[in-house]
Amino acid sequence: MSLIAAIFMCSMMLNANINAQSTNSKQPLPPFSCDSITNPSTKSYPFCNVDLPIKKRAHDLVSRLTLDEKISQLVNKASAIPRLGIPYYQWWSEALHGVAGTLIVDTGFFFNGTIRAATSFPQVILTAATFDAHLWYRIAKVIGTEGRAIYNEGEAQGMTFWSPNINIFRDPRWGRGQETPGEDPFMTSKYAVSFVRGIQGDSFEGGDLKDGRLLASACCKHLTAYDLESWNGNSRFTFDAHVTKQDMADTYQPPFKSCVEQGRASGIMCAYNLVNGVPNCADHDLLTKTARREWGFQGYITSDCGAVSLLYGTQNYSKSHEDAVADVLKAGLDVDCGNYLTNHTKSAIEKGKVSEHDIDRALRNLFTIRMRLGLFNGNPSEHVYGNLSRNDVCSREHQDLALEVARDGIVLLKNSANLLPLSKSKTKSLAVIGPNSNVSETLLGSYAGPPCKTITPLQGLMNYVKKTEFHQGCETVNCTSIASRETMRLARSVDYVVLVMGINQDFEREDLDREDLVLPGQQQSLIMSVAKAAKNPVILVLLCGGPVDISFAKNNPKIGGILWAGYPGEAGGKAIAEIIFGDHNPGGRLPVTWYPKDFIKIPMTDMRMRPDRASGYPGRTYRFYQGEKVYEFGYGLSYSNYSYKFVSVGQSKLDFKPENSGDVSVSDIGFEACESSKFSVIVSVENEGEMAGKNSVLLFVKRDNTLKGSPVKQLVGFQTVRLNAKEKANVEFEINPCQHFARASEDGKMVIESGTHHFIVGDQKEYPISIN
Repeated sequence: MSLIAAIFMCSMMLNANINAQSTNSKQPLPPFSCDSITNPSTKSYPFCNVDLPIKKRAHDLVSRLTLDEKISQLVNKASAIPRLGIPYYQWWSEALHGVAGTLIVDTGFFFNGTIRAATSFPQVILTAATFDAHLWYRIAKVIGTEGRAIYNEGEAQGMTFWSPNINIFRDPRWGRGQETPGEDPFMTSKYAVSFVRGIQGDSFEGGDLKDGRLLASACCKHLTAYDLESWNGNSRFTFDAHVTKQDMADTYQPPFKSCVEQGRASGIMCAYNLVNGVPNCADHDLLTKTARREWGFQGYITSDCGAVSLLYGTQNYSKSHEDAVADVLKAGLDVDCGNYLTNHTKSAIEKGKVSEHDIDRALRNLFTIRMRLGLFNGNPSEHVYGNLSRNDVCSREHQDLALEVARDGIVLLKNSANLLPLSKSKTKSLAVIGPNSNVSETLLGSYAGPPCKTITPLQGLMNYVKKTEFHQGCETVNCTSIASRETMRLARSVDYVVLVMGINQDFEREDLDREDLVLPGQQQSLIMSVAKAAKNPVILVLLCGGPVDISFAKNNPKIGGILWAGYPGEAGGKAIAEIIFGDHNPGGRLPVTWYPKDFIKIPMTDMRMRPDRASGYPGRTYRFYQGEKVYEFGYGLSYSNYSYKFVSVGQSKLDFKPENSGDVSVSDIGFEACESSKFSVIVSVENEGEMAGKNSVLLFVKRDNTLKGSPVKQLVGFQTVRLNAKEKANVEFEINPCQHFARASEDGKMVIESGTHHFIVGDQKEYPISIN
């Protein structure tokens, strides 16, 4: 998000085991405008009249500002305007997987008052592994609720959260891939919509925001084609992403389009990088023509922090400071995260580069959002959401939800000879080994706030086995040396060994891409040595955001179980232990492809999704990649076996009458025809095992003959279902051929290919459908 994100992450991880509630001291009022009691003159201002439409109120407010006052509002630290009773406002707040803030950097939340923590959910990549849109919505609703509650207590200065991150996890080395829902644009779109609706206070289905009133404001970032931090001399601040129209249309843009059109997000952030020679924050076609006009965006657009300052001196795009101001304001930017616009806008006006009208446009967008948040309606305690308080932060219900998400997201990658779950009664001794076993901060991942409390894997496992011994194995995750003698002795002395390995924010985070896809230092050697010495096959638990090539463990019979736990949040250790000892049946599925270590030969700067056989380029993500995989997208085991069967498919043949090319343009089909062609697919799911579980049913479509530019297969639906042992249920998917059977042509137009397509569910259960 910003140049100081590393500070942000570190500072947020210092306060484990803090109660959200403390002190009995009198709390300050939250900052708000139009207080007729302390400032009676505000009664006469139309912008304070709640009976007027917000559009008119915002217009009135902007018309009352001087030029200097207007310029002061164009940055994330929006100055107070005392003569009008308008307080300081901080546009920058974070809530990626829980309300976050810092004492070091001035953001909207700081956790230095009487509220010192908020519920810290698993990092997004693990949450995505649940494939549960309702769960994503519930998480976001909690985040919005806690954010509003903290604001009501007078301990925040903003309610505009710069979340979610919905960029595509295109390359496994990307340091911020952990912040995203993964590599699939359809799934990422669903996540965006669920998260935005939840945090903004809408219903899961959408359309229930009364008068546009927001619980909190969501901001979809980073528009667009942003997925590189720092690699091989290439920096996100200067990287020019060369993206084809085809990839832009069916990979990079769909999540943002859905975020706006379906989620009705009130904010968008433009990214640092350039796309095809144009900085995102200065791209009129992107910000105004596409987002506002084509998608119907009605909200504010912010730059990433410091992005505006790059245009002139760093990216060499703008000809002067004043031209940079003009480039972003005329492109459609509303607020600069930084101070560039406060420093150079007046000069830009004096030199005729921009007009006051350009500023007014931006300010109307900004004040509209603050009014939708209810911050110009007088004392918030007297209005909607005014009853939320410290009692709604770190509540038992919210903490239980964090545990539920961790349980449902953790992915069982290997379970040879049904080693797992371990017997609670027969396991008399346990060894926990590894540098990630007992480090609370590692559980949280990046952009985390101070958690209500934390439970490490070691702490979770100690609750199951009284005789549990621990050794780090190596001093840090770097694992430059290993304690061979001690760990071998320990491995030989116990019934079972759990190795908790992986990486942390020292290896993947904002401004830091990974150099390889293997475990650091001598971790692999430690794992293999312990596995060889142990009495029984060992269990390997991996904490990491991006994928790791663990082929050595996958193929080693002495490593009987493997769990990927991402960064599982404040309750992650408990969730891991519950799965290992059978109090929870794992059901997570990988939201990204796990590539072999040699994939790093592919330049991160190559933005192409499609393979190129002539050059040997293998393509990217499960939709296009043609190469060996360690684990596939959607892979995940369970303690139960689930079987699938197609019960009914509403259509077996579709006739769109394509012309000679064999493709038909979706735009030529038209909206009404697309709507009328929708049909349902019903799949029967049966739990054939002896244990109740939650199963994610993934429905894919593939083509009989994959043509150039066509996906190998693509996800078109996913739903979760909880089933008791031997229970079965039907799951229904609504299919829109114009969306689910479409791909982009080389000119960026969405088309449907004629021929035979197949629905796939589960273990390659297929159902054909013909398109003419």
